[in-house]
Amino acid sequence: MSTRQVEELLVARATSDGDGVRLMRVFGGQDLARFDPFLMLDEFGSESSSDYIGGFPSHPHRGFETVTYMLDGHMQHRDHMGNVGELRNGDVQWMTAGSGVIHSEMPQQKEGRMRGFQLWLNLAAKDKMQPASYKDVPAGDIPVIPRAAGHIKAIAGEVQGSQGLVRGHISRPATQPLYLDIVVESGRYAETFAVPEGDTVLIYVYEGSVSVGGTVVGRSRMARLSKQGDVDISVDGPAKLLLIAGRPLREPIVHYGPFVMNTREEIEQALTDYRNGTLTARRAY
Repeated sequence: MSTRQVEELLVARATSDGDGVRLMRVFGGQDLARFDPFLMLDEFGSESSSDYIGGFPSHPHRGFETVTYMLDGHMQHRDHMGNVGELRNGDVQWMTAGSGVIHSEMPQQKEGRMRGFQLWLNLAAKDKMQPASYKDVPAGDIPVIPRAAGHIKAIAGEVQGSQGLVRGHISRPATQPLYLDIVVESGRYAETFAVPEGDTVLIYVYEGSVSVGGTVVGRSRMARLSKQGDVDISVDGPAKLLLIAGRPLREPIVHYGPFVMNTREEIEQALTDYRNGTLTARRAY
């Protein structure tokens, strides 16, 4: 079997979002088809509360899913449905915005470290107007697969690795997302993952340095891989990385702020619904 090669290497760039939250945008915003079915990945993290204390006050979404993975800290989710979720160290929230959600994500700490990721995953056209929903997954419910040099935290999907099947907590039939947090504590780690042909594969290194198909990927870099072959990862020494993969939807993507739809008309409808206070009422086009 051939090995996937790095086709694009991106450097996370500093930006801010919400009420002045400082973060690193790994990708998102433009030319999204090459990341299909993924839309955006942000890394947030700071020891200084001034970088995160403003949080993300109430804001809308429609047409996609958000996956929030907390490494450190305490964030609270509230939404128009009355849901309240408390995300702490190692927890995950998987929110399906669907036809419309209005929510906030606010820090519940005034000092100390806050760190994590938010991934945006597109919904198929047929699923975009489903009712909004969300699921909080405590850290203890997420499978942790031991490796000689560390471990793999399996958030979503399943994949055959050279050391056995890795199965995550969450599955989605349309996009078949795979979301693994690979932590190498010491020594040498090497593993090959058999990802379905044609799937999009992204590898983001958030600590240390990793060899991906023979290409070195350093900290705060993301590799987008070719569409065929296995995924070969090797590490010497401590490192941490996200392995993210999914089945492309191959549908038009029209993105405007917090809305991701298939046509400009659907975006205009989302804006109208939000202005009229009807965004969270289920609609069918």
